[in-house]
Amino acid sequence: MSVVEQHARAHIVTDALEEDDGAVPVVLRYDPGRDPRRVLMRLPGTGAREWTVERELLERGLRTPAGLGEVRVWPCGRVQTVVEFHSAHGVSVVQFDTKTLARFLRRTYVAAAEPVPH
Repeated sequence: MSVVEQHARAHIVTDALEEDDGAVPVVLRYDPGRDPRRVLMRLPGTGAREWTVERELLERGLRTPAGLGEVRVWPCGRVQTVVEFHSAHGVSVVQFDTKTLARFLRRTYVAAAEPVPH
């Protein structure tokens, strides 16, 4: 099973920032050998944060508001998807192009279906 990693541009808004500084690089990573149900999102910046998100939650959130624990996902218009992370440190809101997340998710399902090498 292959690891899938994709770099994406996203807008990040946190309660620690006063304004949106434009699109920033976010790393999306899927390692089916480590956890076939979840993906990792790595946000940039000082004290960069990593969040683990259920693949199924991301998939549902592309079409309709969905949430599980500290993570909420919902469509924002026709072309964007919002992922919201809650923690003791505050809230981070990440806005992606929906096509980017959908493409990444498709790649994860292909990787998960690959046969294990002998």
